[in-house]
Amino acid sequence: MEKILTKEQLHAKVEHCSKCLDEKFNGKDGKKHLVICGGTGCISSHSDEILKHLEELIKEKHLEDKATVNRVGCFGFCSQGPFVKVFPEDRLYRAVKVSDVDRIIQEDIIEGKCITDLLYEDPVTHEKVERQDDINFYKKQQRIALNGCSMINPEQIEEAFGFGAFKGLERALNMSQQEVVDEVLKSGLRGRGGAGFPTGRKWQFALNQQSEDKYVICNGDEGDPGAFMDRSILEGNPVGVIEGMMIAGYAIGAKNGYFYVRAEYPIAVKRLQIAIKQLEEVGLLGDNILGSGFSFRCHIRLGAGAFVCGEETALLNSIEGKRGMPRPRPPFPAVKGLWGKPSIINNVETLADVSWILRNGGDKFAAIGTEKSKGTKVFALGGKVNNVGLVEVPMGTTLRELIFDIGGGIPGGKKFKAIQTGGPSGGCLTEKDLDVEIDFDSLIARGSMMGSGGAIVMDEDNCMVDVAKFYMEFICDESCGKCSPCRIGTKRMLEILTKICDGKGEEKDLTELKELADITKTNSLCALGQTAANPILSTMKNFPEEYEAHVKDKKCPAHVCKSMLKYVIDPEKCKKCSMCARNCPVGAITGEVGKTPFVIDSSKCIKCGLCMSNCHFHAISKQ
Repeated sequence: MEKILTKEQLHAKVEHCSKCLDEKFNGKDGKKHLVICGGTGCISSHSDEILKHLEELIKEKHLEDKATVNRVGCFGFCSQGPFVKVFPEDRLYRAVKVSDVDRIIQEDIIEGKCITDLLYEDPVTHEKVERQDDINFYKKQQRIALNGCSMINPEQIEEAFGFGAFKGLERALNMSQQEVVDEVLKSGLRGRGGAGFPTGRKWQFALNQQSEDKYVICNGDEGDPGAFMDRSILEGNPVGVIEGMMIAGYAIGAKNGYFYVRAEYPIAVKRLQIAIKQLEEVGLLGDNILGSGFSFRCHIRLGAGAFVCGEETALLNSIEGKRGMPRPRPPFPAVKGLWGKPSIINNVETLADVSWILRNGGDKFAAIGTEKSKGTKVFALGGKVNNVGLVEVPMGTTLRELIFDIGGGIPGGKKFKAIQTGGPSGGCLTEKDLDVEIDFDSLIARGSMMGSGGAIVMDEDNCMVDVAKFYMEFICDESCGKCSPCRIGTKRMLEILTKICDGKGEEKDLTELKELADITKTNSLCALGQTAANPILSTMKNFPEEYEAHVKDKKCPAHVCKSMLKYVIDPEKCKKCSMCARNCPVGAITGEVGKTPFVIDSSKCIKCGLCMSNCHFHAISKQ
């Protein structure tokens, strides 16, 4: 592609690319346009092989004048992937296998038929749904941060241009730095990394600093268990995030930006590298961009997977080649950040929002959401929910809508028990919270937090004491150890939780656990320690009866904690077949075939559950 040196050349390129995309999506070129999900989840389910086979068949059958194939980013509905979408019909095939490719070519491309068994089936009405927007999972979503994902090829910047890339930067370059900051302030955008600090205010602090060197850092570390929001945005539309970083750089007077992305995201890193290289080649990264006098360069640094490096000062240390440990604040990074220079740190989703805001206007973004939380939020919805995937909804959407309308409810007719928002830093919300509007302040008021967007749903089979223990194990592993309250406090809390789950808890442990949680929360240096106790505090508040059952009755109501489990055979239901005894790895089950009911010796039982899973007569239960 030729160099884009002027605004006129950018206009011409955007107009040309927009026309090409329009022809593809609306069939104006007389061809069918197939897009295949190229997100990590679908690639792990062989979407690359699907893409390759489609390309081979189109070439083999000489169908180049009838169909084109393209790889795009994440469709979001991860539990239904891999996806193949056919334009102009806007037809979505889900759970596609390599063996389905021949049928798609023959029946859809050649014969023009819809392959109904590959369509999504509504679990309530059992109707086949052809169009993506008619699927309940998508109906209440609104894509801003995910703009372009599942529509454009993330490795071809021409397609990003066709979807509006760099219109936001061009507009920003026609404004003063203060006007750009004011536009972001007007939008009401708050940081999507977890803290929810107003983005425009952070930029203002950095703009006010006098320094020859300033930096913009994109936090793509994303360490919450089950979270993949930032990864999917970078995989689906890296150009949109780069543009947001450039707008931030212009606003505060920075010439360099650093992407800090965890090394466990190789596809995201690769696509980011490709986008940066392509933008450098066309002159949209480098010196004197679009003849404006603004110069900017992007750099990538890989994180080693330390959760604490999601904290902005620990991240700065890591970029500088130091151990990832938090710094005392103040001074804040906007005053003294990377290499002692004024720096702003925004996460991937925030910068993706920035490019949309400058392209469409702050007022338009502010019109979405609630009074104090504007725009949309991306969630990684997982756990005990039918529709697992990536969800972007307007702020103000209720938890009930998220879990039951979009998420499709709880599998197997089980009862909803809780949702953990905010990852290890968040808390558990219960049935009484289902009609709470999702925004920064309402979730904090309920004892949880938005966090970066993890949302794990739990049902009646989850033990909430065990859930708190799981998150505390994670925090203990990830604590950097710099401050005593976090280093020692989290370890002691884990010891108490382990003791309770092992059936050795005492009533005084509950008091001590609460005291330790409060001390750690109040005295830790950074947000990791300050929020580490949230899962404990929220589960103790919302499920006190489960803690009491573990301590007083030495029972786990959900039958999860192994030390308190007991497998029992009902003699009335036992068919004396010996299937359970034959599968027991430690010989803990005895009985006489065809004569006496079988019995489990609890002193020998290792609670593996093989007996229960192998009993076809449901004679074995957990107590």
